[in-house]
Amino acid sequence: MWPGPARSTGPRAILAVLLIVLFGLSSAGVAAEPTFPALTGRVVDAAGILQPEERAGLEAKLKAYEDKTSDQVVVATVPSLQGTSIEDFGNRLFRAWQLGQKNANNGALLVVAPNERKVRIEVGYGLEGALTDALSKVIITTAITPRFKAGDFAGGINAGVDAMLSILSGDADEWHRRAKVRGDEADPLQGLVFLVILIVIIFVFWRMSRAQRGAGRRGGGFIIVPGPPSGGWSGGVSGGFGDGGGFSGGGGSSGGGGASGDW
Repeated sequence: MWPGPARSTGPRAILAVLLIVLFGLSSAGVAAEPTFPALTGRVVDAAGILQPEERAGLEAKLKAYEDKTSDQVVVATVPSLQGTSIEDFGNRLFRAWQLGQKNANNGALLVVAPNERKVRIEVGYGLEGALTDALSKVIITTAITPRFKAGDFAGGINAGVDAMLSILSGDADEWHRRAKVRGDEADPLQGLVFLVILIVIIFVFWRMSRAQRGAGRRGGGFIIVPGPPSGGWSGGVSGGFGDGGGFSGGGGSSGGGGASGDW
């Protein structure tokens, strides 16, 4: 005689299955290692969105600042992202290039992915106290993305670099004021978003629990497991070019400090 169907172990089993499925989907999305452009200068325009004179002007500005302070700020544009988010890509690229000095970790990276309309400021450990996550976000939202929306990539990158260098040089009062205003405006909305997410999670698990109990009484049934939200992953990156042969990072690292945005 064939054994009857196995009894369900309840909501905990459902939660375990949900976590396994989500982990499997996430692992599949990040399995491939991205291919990074070569670090050939302080401006690596692999996406080809800058004119030669625009790239040269940025190079000169960043070199002068590094010669004066030893802080190493680099700009990278990429034609696309490869199986990863802008946050993961920016952190991996920073670590691959080892920006900043090894004993100071004083590097910062501005990454622009025009095809995905994503931008990120990645900050080395040693500069996180000055170029904070909040200030990085304000730079992106007020200096960079408004120009990108108008199709002015050179203007947005220059404005972002100028803001980064200004803050790192100690002239951050105006940017701190902008960060405070932005924080005051964002708090109510953030609280509402958190509440909505919490309600959705509770509702989903309540429905799953009811479905499980109903399936147990009927001896069968199925559960629909929600997948991860779309839009978190993007396409590939290849190649790289720039100026300043012999340029290289100093061995610095980043723990993921900074901010991201889109337009």
